[in-house]
Amino acid sequence: MMQRFIQLGAAALVLAGAVLVPAWGADAKPVPAMVPAVAASAPDAATLDGRVQDIKSDVIKLNRDMLVLEEELLFPANTQVALFVSMDVGKMFELDSVQIKLDDKMVSSYLYTPLEVAALHRGGVQRIYLGNLKVGEHELVAYFTGKGPHDRDYKRGATVKFEKSTDPKYIELRIKDSEAKLQPEFDVKVWQ
Repeated sequence: MMQRFIQLGAAALVLAGAVLVPAWGADAKPVPAMVPAVAASAPDAATLDGRVQDIKSDVIKLNRDMLVLEEELLFPANTQVALFVSMDVGKMFELDSVQIKLDDKMVSSYLYTPLEVAALHRGGVQRIYLGNLKVGEHELVAYFTGKGPHDRDYKRGATVKFEKSTDPKYIELRIKDSEAKLQPEFDVKVWQ
């Protein structure tokens, strides 16, 4: 019984990281150390962190690829139409919202925050709509609301008829100041 107790105690010490060499008995042998095998199987924290970072990077790349594929499938180039809003100077008009109608159907409505308006003033361009249109003639109507000269409420519209071919169509809704009229102008530019 005592012999079994000593063996169990020695095994426990070996697992704890110590090698027990009994000092009593002529036939006592040291217990083989199992510590290196246990330590070798434990994952290194730096290696594990590196693997986690690699997996995160792969997930981000996969997500980006999935979004590109989704856009290509939902909006193929032969039916795609994209509408953008831009602002040139904009001292005479403080943009509040934009509403877009394509072929008498409301397709987009957007309320702007002061930060978004500031970004447009700095040259930013916002994609306000991305959709599909069949080949043929279409009509776009855009309504702009906000504050005009002398802090008055201002609502203006811009209309354009365009021909949709099998190529993607890009349309820019531009807000710019007219120095001659001292009023804002709303222009629609169809990019070829």
